[in-house]
Amino acid sequence: MHKLEGKVALITGGSSGIGLASARLFRAEGASIVLTGRDPQALAQAAAELGGDTLALASDAADLAQIDALMAAVQARHGRLDVLFLNAGVATAGPIETVTPAQFDSMMDTNVKGVFFTIQKALPLMGKGASIVVTTSITNQLGSPNFPVYGASKAALRSLVKSLGLALIGRGIRINALSPGPIATPIFDRFGLPPGGADAARAAITAKSPSQRFGEPEEVARLALFLASSDASYLVGEEVVIDGGMSLL
Repeated sequence: MHKLEGKVALITGGSSGIGLASARLFRAEGASIVLTGRDPQALAQAAAELGGDTLALASDAADLAQIDALMAAVQARHGRLDVLFLNAGVATAGPIETVTPAQFDSMMDTNVKGVFFTIQKALPLMGKGASIVVTTSITNQLGSPNFPVYGASKAALRSLVKSLGLALIGRGIRINALSPGPIATPIFDRFGLPPGGADAARAAITAKSPSQRFGEPEEVARLALFLASSDASYLVGEEVVIDGGMSLL
């Protein structure tokens, strides 16, 4: 039997990278998929690829009104939600001297506030046996001089997952986090680095990694599936690192 047979799974940030790889795997494992993202064209392509009853909605993870509309759409289409994978996130590179209030607010609103209120607004649709998976990052424990706000936002999520793990398990709802290291996704091209900066960063990280490579989105998707499914039925409030050994350095 498929691991998510008959389940309804909502994946935020699902039109590329880890989110899309997870949508493919969740779909193969029997789930009905709801995807969100901010790029309507990428969402349409993802929905066409996944097929079936996939629902793809343009939705800003930081906008509370759009989160309300998203939950209303899930309610109208499926009437419930079994898996919530909170994968949407934003990051802007730069040392403390260059961070603007707008950049700070963007990262905190999407990466923390949006996650918190998406969970809050999804709970009426979730029942016993449901699961929540949150994407954090190894920067939340290792630190990174060029990602101080991003790292702090992901550390906030690590703490949130622990608190909500205790708050929700009595309802039969599990929440856990996956903490990726360097993964081959489009996010490196969105950091706002100067020309050639993304390629240089990738090369430096590859050289430093004990595994001598970036992880693939499909590798993270398999962890997301584990956390979302009953295979992880006794795992509550944990953050599982998947980074090819980077955090061991």
